[in-house]
Parts: sequence; structure tokens; C-alpha cells
Amino acid sequence: MAVTIQENACAEPVEAALLAAYRGLATSLVSDNLDRMPGAVGLRPLHSGGPLLGTALTVRTRRGDNLAIHAGLALARPGDVIVVDGGGDPSQALIGEIILTHAASKGVAGFVIDGAVRDVAAIRASPLPCYARDVIHRGPYKNGPGEVNVAVSVGGLVVRPGDLVLGDEDGIVAMAPDVARAILPAIRAQEARERIKIDGFLDAMRRRNA
Repeated sequence: MAVTIQENACAEPVEAALLAAYRGLATSLVSDNLDRMPGAVGLRPLHSGGPLLGTALTVRTRRGDNLAIHAGLALARPGDVIVVDGGGDPSQALIGEIILTHAASKGVAGFVIDGAVRDVAAIRASPLPCYARDVIHRGPYKNGPGEVNVAVSVGGLVVRPGDLVLGDEDGIVAMAPDVARAILPAIRAQEARERIKIDGFLDAMRRRNA
């Protein structure tokens, strides 16, 4: 029986200047300015490297099956974040060291997996960001079906192909590039206000301890 993987063309990459503007921003600040939109609940960073930033390449796959992830990886470009809707299934790992290394060789920016992964020691040793719901040694099926570059849900967060994806120790946010441009001034203003507050508290502590 033929396996069907629906492959759609990749969206335009997020422009370099917009990515640069978001580099180093906290997901908490972005979330606040998205009216505290639903986040990717239950997903956590497993890597030991830095933050995640790039353009969403989305995959929806059957629970415990990674055939569609291989299809997505074949389409992936440098700077893409592979965002996988695996239905939150913790029973079988969807990626491990082999896929992670293949992705790194292509310049992929990272993974967001609503499901399980394995080979965590390799993930921690890799500079490639990887967020997932769970960890298990049990490997995946490779039977399909699946879809590439469609709207997906990861932990309740809807991600569309071409979205700007940002991740740090607090979690993941994603938004359309036009939304990212529109809210950037408010994010910068909030960042400045919070810095002033924090500096004021630190000054008060130093005076008290002088």
C-alpha cells in the first residue's frame, strides 16, 4: 500500500533583518505583547546551547511515526526550524542523533517536537536547539501518513509555515512576520521599562548593603 506524505512548498524565509531584530529577545516579552497568547505548553529545551530563532517549516505526522519528518528534512533550508505536530505522544521517539546530525549538516536552525525524542546525550552535546515534550528510548515507525508545510499545533500553539519561531529557556513563541514587525516597538519599550525597574531594585540593594 502506497504511503502518502502531502508535501507543500516552503514559505518564504523570514527576512534576515527581522530575525536580527528578534535575536536575543526574551520569549516572555514577546508573549506579553501577543496578549499572552497560548504557548507551547509542555515542551522544554533539551539542548545545552543557546536560543532558537528561524523560519517555521511545519510537519504533521501520525503518532509515533517519523516518515513525514524525513520528508520535511529533505525540503529544509538553512535557517528553517522544523516544527513537528506529533500529537504529543510520549511513547515513541520521533527524532534522535541521526536526524539531528543530518539537520545540523543542512544548516537547520533547530527542532520543536510535540512528541518524544531520544539520544538525549547527543542532543545536549549538539549546538542545535531542540525542544520536545518527552524522552524515550523506543524508536519510531516509518509508515506515514503525514503532511509538510501545513498549519500545525504544538502544545496548543498554532504554527504556520513561514512563521518566525523564537525559543529560549522559558519556551517557544511563533508568529507571522507581519505580526512580528508590528509588535517589535512595543517589545523594545517594555524591555527598556523592565530594565529600569530591575536596575532600580539593584541600586536599592547596593545602598542597603553599603
